Amino acid sequence: MFRRTFWFTAGAAAGVWATTKVNQKLKRLTPESLAAQAADKAVEAGHRLKDFALDVRANMLQREAELGEALGLDAPVDPEHDRELPASQRRAALGSRTPTDTTTYSLSYNRNEDH
Repeated sequence: MFRRTFWFTAGAAAGVWATTKVNQKLKRLTPESLAAQAADKAVEAGHRLKDFALDVRANMLQREAELGEALGLDAPVDPEHDRELPASQRRAALGSRTPTDTTTYSLSYNRNEDH
């Protein structure tokens, strides 16, 4: 009699365990659960992509500084720094024209040329 009771109890416990596992799997496969899992994975991928982009940017700035140092360029690498040339270098780049120069440049634009 004890054997029968043992096996009956073991079978019932196995049945409860299997039913619980199947119900858990079915709950994970509902549309709401799948949508939530997909959203979580998308957010996680976005974070990894952002981290990658930040790493690339940092390494790019570091390499740019190394190359500037190797080439003897004294300009510091600062991404926030305004990229406009100082007035003396600007005049030299423009061919010694001064800001008071009255030379005007006009570009002819015909909007019909685009078609």
